[in-house]
Amino acid sequence: MKPTHAQLVHIPVDDVHIEGMLELPPGPLGIVLFAHGSGSSRHSPRNNYVARVLHEKGIGTLLMDLLTVAEDLDYQTRFDIALLTHRLLVATRWVRLEAATRQLPIGYFGASTGAAAALQAAAALGDNIQAVVSRGGRPDLAGNQSLEQVKSPTLLLVGGRDEDVIELNREAYARLPCTKELSIVPGATHLFEEAGTLEEVARQAAVWFNQYLKN
Repeated sequence: MKPTHAQLVHIPVDDVHIEGMLELPPGPLGIVLFAHGSGSSRHSPRNNYVARVLHEKGIGTLLMDLLTVAEDLDYQTRFDIALLTHRLLVATRWVRLEAATRQLPIGYFGASTGAAAALQAAAALGDNIQAVVSRGGRPDLAGNQSLEQVKSPTLLLVGGRDEDVIELNREAYARLPCTKELSIVPGATHLFEEAGTLEEVARQAAVWFNQYLKN
């Protein structure tokens, strides 16, 4: 595999900066923006593993912290989906203006509450977002109105032992009018810590983005 080009970036939004790691393989097929869940960050080993698998498939990534360290310590802010969505939209605009990424099809990978932000942003941007993947996400927190406006092909990945979240995903799945799939990973709990389960998440995400990240 050819090495990726990695760059630490700072995206201005409101009165703070979103810090992120932009990594692009040679001739990328597209770029996936990662929206992390509550209490997580761009240093999340799980999301970094998924990002590496995407790089191997020729897909660029932007892993970023939508909240500052101080904001992430505030439990209410962690669940402020409107704020997370706003910042994801600003980051998406930044990607569309940067020379290295402006021509690339865009996808979102959301985990936990980040999945709700990804779906709200996808609903707002319509055809400009080519694909969405949710890992152990809370798509229900996007709200019915946003769910019913999503046009982007959406893959919801849930652990087979994450019973409460499976039900919430089923309810959200029923609201989505787009091309969609609900995939339950056998034996996995919420964080996909069991042997082989995160690898399965990354494999399915890579297949989904390869299929739908097209200009």
